[in-house]
Amino acid sequence: MHQAAVRSRDRAARWLTEVFQPPVVVTLQLLLSPVVEAGFPGTIGYGALAALFVCVLPLLVLLGLVRLGKVTDHHVSNRKQRAPVLLMALGFVAAGLVVLQAANAPRSVMVMVLAIIAGIIVLAAVSPVWKISGHAAAVSSATVIYVLMLGPAWLPLLLLVPAVGWSRMVLRAHTLAQVVAGSLFGGLVMAGLWWLLRGWLT
Repeated sequence: MHQAAVRSRDRAARWLTEVFQPPVVVTLQLLLSPVVEAGFPGTIGYGALAALFVCVLPLLVLLGLVRLGKVTDHHVSNRKQRAPVLLMALGFVAAGLVVLQAANAPRSVMVMVLAIIAGIIVLAAVSPVWKISGHAAAVSSATVIYVLMLGPAWLPLLLLVPAVGWSRMVLRAHTLAQVVAGSLFGGLVMAGLWWLLRGWLT
């Protein structure tokens, strides 16, 4: 019975980790970013264009690196490999920002991308010395931004933060401190930066 419970727990943790991995969470975040401006859902294409550069292209390159044996796995579990991967992603995001600017994308999309850029820079700087949880940062940032953007009805989404953090600890990918740090960084710093940029630029 104990072994069955452990298997069920591990299955649930793996499911949460895969479903709420950063590329998935951030893609949804970008697709919804223009919801606060006139023209939505017609403007969702700009969110999709942002997601192409911020999530899809970096993920494809990462999967290629995994296939070549240059990176351990698509979650980049090896701390030493994280900074180069994040810098690669940052290059794609910066290129996406230029494309979005040229396409006259809604300011709400630009603000979301700028907040993500700040997050990538900090995570890349911290990764060589400490393995802060990217999963926790992404899901906490997204859920707090949804609440700020769409209102209190979205507060139940915040329950995803401890759920995803629990999954990372069960899978022994992170310690409690790393999960808490990622959650605070995403929910306070990244979401706070988004809020400030939104006030300035939209």
